[in-house]
Amino acid sequence: MSIKLGLLGYGNLARGIESAIRQNPDLELSVVFTRRDPASIHLHTEQVPVVSIEDVLQWQGKLDVLMLCGGSATDLPVQTPEYAKYFNVIDSFDTHPRIPEHFAAVDQAASKSGHLAMISGGWDPGLFSVARIYSESVLPQGRHYTFWGKGVSQGHSDAARRVEGVKDARSYTIPVDEAMERVRAGAHPDFTAREMHKREVFVVLEEGADPAKVEQEIKTMPNYYADYDVTVHFISEEEMQREHAELPHGGFVIRSGNTGLNGEHHELVEFGLTLDSNPEFTGSVLAAYARAVYRLGKEGKTGCITVFDVAPKYLNPKSAEEQRHTLL
Repeated sequence: MSIKLGLLGYGNLARGIESAIRQNPDLELSVVFTRRDPASIHLHTEQVPVVSIEDVLQWQGKLDVLMLCGGSATDLPVQTPEYAKYFNVIDSFDTHPRIPEHFAAVDQAASKSGHLAMISGGWDPGLFSVARIYSESVLPQGRHYTFWGKGVSQGHSDAARRVEGVKDARSYTIPVDEAMERVRAGAHPDFTAREMHKREVFVVLEEGADPAKVEQEIKTMPNYYADYDVTVHFISEEEMQREHAELPHGGFVIRSGNTGLNGEHHELVEFGLTLDSNPEFTGSVLAAYARAVYRLGKEGKTGCITVFDVAPKYLNPKSAEEQRHTLL
């Protein structure tokens, strides 16, 4: 029996999830909910209904997991606790400083309704979070460093698009090479966010928008841009489509630590990703964790969880015996 999944929203992330579902025979896309005109949405999966978001509650009891595909800036803080009242849900909330408050709100809603909700799935937060907790546990004497990019940040791009006067935006995260080289060489520096990454934003303006005002609002945006050196470029729609249609990304989690009676030996743990398609890879991660949400829900787990609460066996479609035989 396949795991029945619903998608709330149909942007880049949802299309990435749809492609991942097609690679997993135990997963089934059952419905897509949209704020747009359902007739304007054309899926790659045949015979899957596209339904107005106004009718989402009519699908209670028909879905194993509802996958929330909105942005972290304004959508998920509202949607995840709301829909956890009615479904098992998963989201990709990625505003790191606000994860504790988001967890608390979702946990309250899901615990009260008896559903299971997972927040902050994806690769960071997500797989990178797992790399951090494993490497810190193994090398308690040391420091971990996370470098993102060069690549398109979906969350930062979405935040820039929310600025008044912005018609479209693409935000690139760029690691500072000198900082990575110091860490890999064994140093344990105290970096500021500005010393580790730069942001480069390409913006298409709405007609009549004030570029100086838009640039200032982007550069001073808390949680997204205020702590970085940011360069804003204003370009045409044609250039955006020609030069910035692809969505690559990637990055590294590095744990630099010491072992030995006197800490005399340097050890380095590095986990890295190089992605042609950020949304397709993120969608693939979320599809695997949706499987885990379904399985844990079947075991009676309720409330809110993160990647830290999911054992690896729940992600993989193979049986426990097959996993031990082929993967251990």
